[in-house]
Amino acid sequence: MRINAKYGFLIAVCMMCCVAMAQQHRTLREWGFPTGIFPTGQYNAITDVPGVTVGHVTLIEGDSVRTGVTAIVPHQGDIFRKKVPAAIYVGNGFGKLAGVTQVQELGNIETPVVLTNTLSVAAGIEGVVRYTLMQPGNGNVRSVNAVVGETNDGRLNDIRGMHVTPQMVIDAITKAHGGPVEQGNVGAGTGTICFGFKGGIGTSSRVLPESLGGYTIGVLVQTNYGGILEIDGVQVGQKLKKHDFIEHIGQTANVDGSCMMVVITDAPLDSRNLERVAKRAMMGLAKTGGIASNGSGDYVIAMSVAPGNLISDNDKLITPTVLANGGMSPIFAATIEATAEALWNSLFMADPMTGRGGYHVDALPVDQVLDMLRNRR
Repeated sequence: MRINAKYGFLIAVCMMCCVAMAQQHRTLREWGFPTGIFPTGQYNAITDVPGVTVGHVTLIEGDSVRTGVTAIVPHQGDIFRKKVPAAIYVGNGFGKLAGVTQVQELGNIETPVVLTNTLSVAAGIEGVVRYTLMQPGNGNVRSVNAVVGETNDGRLNDIRGMHVTPQMVIDAITKAHGGPVEQGNVGAGTGTICFGFKGGIGTSSRVLPESLGGYTIGVLVQTNYGGILEIDGVQVGQKLKKHDFIEHIGQTANVDGSCMMVVITDAPLDSRNLERVAKRAMMGLAKTGGIASNGSGDYVIAMSVAPGNLISDNDKLITPTVLANGGMSPIFAATIEATAEALWNSLFMADPMTGRGGYHVDALPVDQVLDMLRNRR
């Protein structure tokens, strides 16, 4: 985190308050409302998939910089040398997802996946490329396909200042770790807004029973989108009278925005079936009331980290073992469940924030929402 000395004391006090508030945060499941039929992994996070790690760099500076970087590292080997089968699905293409065409062409990803803000994609690319070039054995590498996604945090953040640096991207990658994943106002979710409330980073996972393969599916999201909020089937946006297309309340939600969704599984899937998985993540978005509006960039990046199917540059022939089409339905269902819960968690775990020009965004009114869930009809 980079903080101007002028604002150091103020920000420190604010951060202590935020830490105290964060300690009171609970996910939807922790509040006693588990969703879906499949159990979660140990951490209910994308890091429940073996070998997956996540790192954040959160940048809060003065009264107008509210942004950051989130890095998702799919496995702990040299990703450039052991590429990951992957696919990308575009729910709505109003966005700047770098690296998409090579993934579509070759069916794999060769770098960590980085999320940041819209005008920092270039810094994200440079950071990912520099990280890759500095890895042992990559001394002769002259082409790197960095995968960098974004949402626009320009309401709360001085996005035109382009405060994210390539070194912050490298730091997010190198500090990535397994275990619990910090959610809410962190990393690439620091300045985002979702359904008119404070959005951010969210994550969730599902573990299939052994009779269905025993596979783990993990999802991490960066939420900055709009629509008409639904939580576990309850019409929260309508009940709060705070949703898109309504004009008679003081602060309306904005239909436009973006959402990045990253899905990783240890199921042995090729790029074709990973694209099918990615499409189902959009169904998870729909369960939350998201509508993939005209000005929203809604992208899903799906990867398989099954160890036997990682793709080596030295292989002349590859003989992967992949799950048959007939085994995909449980993975589809688990992906929908984990995506929806990750999106909801990004709201439940976020704090209110004031940013650029004094613009303020409230957090989700959790107590009211919990009452709605308890008293649903």
